[in-house]
Amino acid sequence: MIKQVIAVALVLGLFISCEKVVEPVQTIQVSFSNDIGQESVDGRLLLMLSSDDSDEPRFQINDGLNTQLIFGMNVENWVQDSVLTFDESVFGYPYESLKDVPPGEYNVQALLNVYETFNLSTGHTVKLPMDNGEGQQWNKSPGNLYSKPFKIRVASNGFENVSVELDQVIPPIEEPKDTEWIKHIKVKSEKLSEFWGRDIYLGAHVLLPKGFNEHPEAKYPLMVFHGHFPSDFGGFRTTPPDPNLKPEYSERFSLEGYNIIQQQEAYDFYKRWNEPDFPRFLIIEIQHPTPYYDDSYAVNSASQGPYGDAITYELIPEIEKQFRGMGEGWSRFLYGGSTGGWEALAVQVKYPEEYNGCFAACPDPIDFRAYTLTNIYEDKNAYYYPSAHKKLEVPSHRDYLGQIQSTLRQGNHLELVLGDKSRSGQQWDIWEATYSPQGKDGYPERIWDKMTGDINHEVAEYWKENFDLRHILERDWDKLGDNLKGKIHIYCGDMDNYYLNNAVYLMEDFLESTTDPYYEGEVKYGDRDEHCWNGDPDQPNAITRLRYNSMYVPKIMERIEKSAPKYADLTSWRYK
Repeated sequence: MIKQVIAVALVLGLFISCEKVVEPVQTIQVSFSNDIGQESVDGRLLLMLSSDDSDEPRFQINDGLNTQLIFGMNVENWVQDSVLTFDESVFGYPYESLKDVPPGEYNVQALLNVYETFNLSTGHTVKLPMDNGEGQQWNKSPGNLYSKPFKIRVASNGFENVSVELDQVIPPIEEPKDTEWIKHIKVKSEKLSEFWGRDIYLGAHVLLPKGFNEHPEAKYPLMVFHGHFPSDFGGFRTTPPDPNLKPEYSERFSLEGYNIIQQQEAYDFYKRWNEPDFPRFLIIEIQHPTPYYDDSYAVNSASQGPYGDAITYELIPEIEKQFRGMGEGWSRFLYGGSTGGWEALAVQVKYPEEYNGCFAACPDPIDFRAYTLTNIYEDKNAYYYPSAHKKLEVPSHRDYLGQIQSTLRQGNHLELVLGDKSRSGQQWDIWEATYSPQGKDGYPERIWDKMTGDINHEVAEYWKENFDLRHILERDWDKLGDNLKGKIHIYCGDMDNYYLNNAVYLMEDFLESTTDPYYEGEVKYGDRDEHCWNGDPDQPNAITRLRYNSMYVPKIMERIEKSAPKYADLTSWRYK
């Protein structure tokens, strides 16, 4: 019996020793087609895997719970017929390595976010993705190269002979056409062109008041609606909702047919715009994307150049010249939400005499002691709460019930995959590109280590002195107060998805402490309201966010009546 057991063991051992050892394969190869028409390219090469068939992988990358997989690397002088390899060392999100991808069936797709070379007036040479009319969106920027998605199988030992070829080019975007109501303007900025070492243009969509052509004697106040890159003037529609429009469900607002609601609100605004007693204004939405984001943040900065001066002293005067604006500070007003909320307040603070009031809804952090949930001056690390024995990540997004969808570390790691050196085109990187000093390599200095979250407090001090709006107001109130009295209005939901209400609380504490003069503005909060609540206590977020263009008009009129100089024209633009 013992001999039989030994014999069986020897035979099994012989079979095992002869079995082929399969090494894990964790690589995917990428090349670009000769038909593309480019011999060499620079940029950020992105590889995406998706287990969701509802759309292309390039449209499924985000900071939420439904994100798909992405990996990224820089490429320089990548030439045709040269194959680049993604292996397990290439950093990814939400899995850090290809070796961590679970077995299953995936759609695979690659995309090159093309970089161009800029010779800056500072003497630096940098490579960045130029905006091409899309508002700095890597997944749909004209000129970017990509592949059509196809299915692959990930086995327990990885991938097998996967090759991806970039053989598609994203086509140009058609510019919007002028209409009876909406005009479009582009202005070459001499200030920005000098900084970037090439021609840079600013654009705007201009909504004309009723009777503009019939009243050539009228000159108009100007409402500046700040926000993310607008492809055209939004929220204005001259016809009722399309009766054939298929209702779409809004997951964010838990509303069926939200697309129909949007069209109805746009049509309702058109009707209000034409009411006999509605004030006749010009409203503009500005196009000012940069190679770092869909929007410059409308201020001067070390790495992006003098966008604040270019908008205030080049673009806006040209708009007022062409469309009969008043052309004076008392007749200009700023408003917006989120990015636009920060811009409205920042521009008012930076140019106190050039504008007569700001209405800042759910503004990006306006006090960096509450840079969402991070105090950049006192905290040592942005990603984790301090603890001797417990590792707890700092959240970055919640709903009104406090449910968490992402963390600060995860969001920043996604950006690091999309682009190093603040080149992701995403939220944390644009704050860095706007607020940071320029590094020796010409790119913005990091506020914290992108991998670890360790904060650079020298950079934080630079942010404080130049872009912490609460600090600047408190530091300079003796100089700014008289010019800002009655001009500051801030609105925020107390359950803002990005915790932006925390900085508003701190700003309110300062504003309410002001004397000689008292600020004479307002700060209001929406109970359990989320991001982009803008001051209407009677309507939910889903509706108020669609009414920016009309809801501040009564406050603007009150401000004009109180502050307009004696010589001001208060009648030519008040026709029926």
